[in-house]
Amino acid sequence: MESLSSLLSSPSPPISFSPRKFSSSTSAFKAVAGSLALAPSSSSSSSTASPQRRKPRTSAPKPKLPKAPSPHPTELETVAAPGTTSAPRVPTKKVLVPIAFGTEEMEAVVLIDVLRRAGADVAVASVEPQLQVEASGGVKLVADTCISECCNDIFDLVVLPGGMPGSARLRDCETLQKITSKQAEEKRLYGAICAAPAVTLLPWGLLKRKQTTCHPAFHDKLPTFWAVKSKIQVSGELTTSRGPGTSLEFALSLVEQLFGESVARDTGESLLMQAADNNPRIEELNRVEWSIDHTPRVLIPMANGCEEIEVVTIVDILRRAKVDVVIASVEKNLQILASQGTKIVADKLISDASETVYDLIILPGGKAGSERLQKSRVLKKLLKEQDSGGRIFGAMCSSLSVLHRHGLLKDKRATAHPSLMGGLDLSNEGIEGARVVIDGRVITGQGLALATDFVLAIISKLFGHGRARSVAEGLVFEYPKS
Repeated sequence: MESLSSLLSSPSPPISFSPRKFSSSTSAFKAVAGSLALAPSSSSSSSTASPQRRKPRTSAPKPKLPKAPSPHPTELETVAAPGTTSAPRVPTKKVLVPIAFGTEEMEAVVLIDVLRRAGADVAVASVEPQLQVEASGGVKLVADTCISECCNDIFDLVVLPGGMPGSARLRDCETLQKITSKQAEEKRLYGAICAAPAVTLLPWGLLKRKQTTCHPAFHDKLPTFWAVKSKIQVSGELTTSRGPGTSLEFALSLVEQLFGESVARDTGESLLMQAADNNPRIEELNRVEWSIDHTPRVLIPMANGCEEIEVVTIVDILRRAKVDVVIASVEKNLQILASQGTKIVADKLISDASETVYDLIILPGGKAGSERLQKSRVLKKLLKEQDSGGRIFGAMCSSLSVLHRHGLLKDKRATAHPSLMGGLDLSNEGIEGARVVIDGRVITGQGLALATDFVLAIISKLFGHGRARSVAEGLVFEYPKS
């Protein structure tokens, strides 16, 4: 893989928030942008109210969740091969990712996931009075801490996800403004994506003499002389980017600045970024029409250890296309802990969700999550009924193993994460290399960096290529014209 440097060339009023499913088109996003003043708040908004503090360890026990994996050593660990002397400790890079009501979930989750994969100690902080926030597409995320708990910490990077009204609510948080302004004054890294450069950083005065990019709908809010249209723009300590479709490249640029080119390259490979560059987008066999005469209903089962990028990408993009999506937990609790430590709250338990018939059931990947999905008797029953009823189902990444072990790939071709293709007996089913494989009413994908291609393929089958292109435009994602 080439180096990333060469690859990536009015205050909001208090609201009773019910996040809108934003239109996928840039023009609709512009309408929202134009209705919002970008001046900083002159008075404290609801988002700067004194947040609820975390309970002490002596409080009532919380639901037991598995500990998130640590793919890289922390500052308390050492790097050494067995039987050798431990290498010197390397301080962990500390990163702050603030979230608010209306934050863009893909951007927030991609940043959290990728930075943790690279070895960063990421604090997800809510600027709201509570830790749980509902993002712009309706996904419920749970922060690690309140923003007030971060005042005295020193961060190597402060990075703001976009989304509306999330960016405006970040802007109106005085505590976050002080943290980010201090970050800029002390020449430490800070960044923003999508609406956040124009809506949040500009009113704070943190774009002065900085070339900046942002979502096309907000581009005209930036100072003309300093505005650029690149996917990623690095201007000294400031890095900005355009939208959900550029969030992986944005996150990897930040990884490179924090840890160096080698770590960024390795992280990109773990995300299948190289596959995204080289593989054909879609292979379709046994073509059939996916004809649905009503708003499509889609079930996304979720378990502890599921891959958060895949869960959130599927849900976010399908909802942009006006699909009715239900996230269902196969655990005993609605809240799950994803593979890189992101906490996501499902809409329903799988037992409650099973009372409805779905047009599609899509399984996200993640090795530990896939193993837990496979153990769900309710989900197995739903998948068997989906198959016998001639309805659509599919899987991403390692969750192909669930379909395989339940006998749902008979006479079907499929793809999965490369590490899985050799581990299962897929001599008849497997197609190596393709990002997405559609065989009749079964769709499979490699996952991670290829998740957006996977979801847009579903939208194209359901609504046509034009709808998929429109959604891709809102994401600022490069999509074929035909």
